[in-house]
Amino acid sequence: MNNNSIILGDGLGEIIPLSEGAFTIDKTKIFIPFDQKTDDLYQRPIGSLLVEVQPFCLKTEKDIILIDAGLGFSKDNQLQIHTNLLANGINPNSVTKVLMSHLHKDHAGGVSKRDNRGNYSLAFSNATYYVQKKEFAFAMETGFPSFMSEEIGVLENNLQVQWLDGDGTIEGFIKHEITGGHSPFHQVFWIEVGNHTLFFGADDAPQLQQMKSKFVAKYDFDGKKCMELRQKWWKEGQDNKWIFLFYHDIKTPVYSF
Repeated sequence: MNNNSIILGDGLGEIIPLSEGAFTIDKTKIFIPFDQKTDDLYQRPIGSLLVEVQPFCLKTEKDIILIDAGLGFSKDNQLQIHTNLLANGINPNSVTKVLMSHLHKDHAGGVSKRDNRGNYSLAFSNATYYVQKKEFAFAMETGFPSFMSEEIGVLENNLQVQWLDGDGTIEGFIKHEITGGHSPFHQVFWIEVGNHTLFFGADDAPQLQQMKSKFVAKYDFDGKKCMELRQKWWKEGQDNKWIFLFYHDIKTPVYSF
């Protein structure tokens, strides 16, 4: 067990945050690595936002589930998300499911990998990818800079992809729901593991602090709806003892009541 992992109380699952670090992003929508110990936010371009990136791996008795796929950065010809999985004793080829909340590049960069000839293939060769088909169509139509068409284009007509059409469940234990909050076809997940309910709100509910405050973010497709959903989920989470997974919160990746 990695020191950063969380074993669920009944031993039926393990949550592993896969932090990729902190970055700044400005109007160019380019992610620039940011060392919180040595870098100064005020030295970055005006309007820069500090963003932390953190996919999750969930190990259960039957599955190894990746929840969103990170930025897709590589070092020494290896995807960072592969490096992070290996550091936690997980072979990327053992991932069985990849759940995608949406396809913005900071969540979907690790969907695929590029070879030396510039060709892309899916990064998890034995996994089923779960993607909203309207989200994919929107992403491919919209393109750069929010979406990287060449990285996500490999999903199209791929037998490893299960296209989702609206709300539903996956194999009876994963519930997915389109919110249209952060982006038009953004979806969130509830995953049942034993007696536990894990909730992943992705960019509708990205940080612990945002769950506790009331504000409308300008970067959301429907900021008011996001605010209302955060309040609703926070109350439901308290009442039902959910475990929250926060994609953009390295300090508090997992929170439970």
